Amino acid sequence: MNLSFFDQFSSPTFLGIPLILISMTFPALLLPSPGNRWITSRLSTLQLWFINLVTKQLMMPLHNKGHKWALILTSLMIFLLLINLLGLLPYTFTPTTQLSMNLALAFPLWLATLLTGLRNKPSASLGHLLPEGTPTPLIPALIMIETTSLLIRPLALGVRLTANLTAGHLLIQLISTATMALFSTMPAVSMLALLVLLLLTILEVAVAMIQAYVFVLLLSLYLQENI
Repeated sequence: MNLSFFDQFSSPTFLGIPLILISMTFPALLLPSPGNRWITSRLSTLQLWFINLVTKQLMMPLHNKGHKWALILTSLMIFLLLINLLGLLPYTFTPTTQLSMNLALAFPLWLATLLTGLRNKPSASLGHLLPEGTPTPLIPALIMIETTSLLIRPLALGVRLTANLTAGHLLIQLISTATMALFSTMPAVSMLALLVLLLLTILEVAVAMIQAYVFVLLLSLYLQENI
C-alpha cells in the first residue's frame, strides 16, 4: 500500500480505537512529581523554575483580576509545548496538527474570556466594536467588521497552530525523503540536503516552542481586553 506525505497526520488507531487521547495524555507522565523530601532533585527544581518563568511571563501583562487564570494558562502552555516537541521525534504522532483539536482548545477559552468581559463590564466589552469618534455613516459597516474580527479569533488561533506545525512536518519529511533517495546516486547533494535537514529540525524545535507560547499569549491578551 502506497503511503502519502499526509498519512503522518492521520490519528493512529488500534483495533478501530483512536489513540489520540493516549497521545495527548502521555506527555503529562513525563513530568516528575514532587516528592515528600525537603531537598528535591535537580529535575524537579528545573521544572519549578521553568513553570515560574512561564507563569511570570504570561501574567505580567494582565491585571490582578486576571491572575486567577494563571493555573489554566500555564497548564495549557506546558501541555502544548510537550506535545509539539514530542511530535518531532521519529515514529510519533502530533495531536496539535489536527485542526479539530486546536479549535476545541481555542474556542472554549476564547468564549470564556468574552463571557468574562460581558459579565464584568458589558459596556466596555461592547465598546470595542465601535471606536470613539467614528463617523455616523461608517457605524454599521464598522460594527460588522469588528464583530467578524472578534468571531474569527478562535479560528485564527487554531489555524495558526495547525498550519505552522503541519508545514514544518511536511518540509522535514520532504527533505528527509530526498536525502535518502539521493544518497546512492549523488552523495554530495545528499549530504547537503542532510545539513539542511538538521538546520530545519533545529528551526522546527524553535517553532514548536514559539507556537505554544503564542497560542497562550494571545489568549492572555484577549483576557486582558475583558477584565
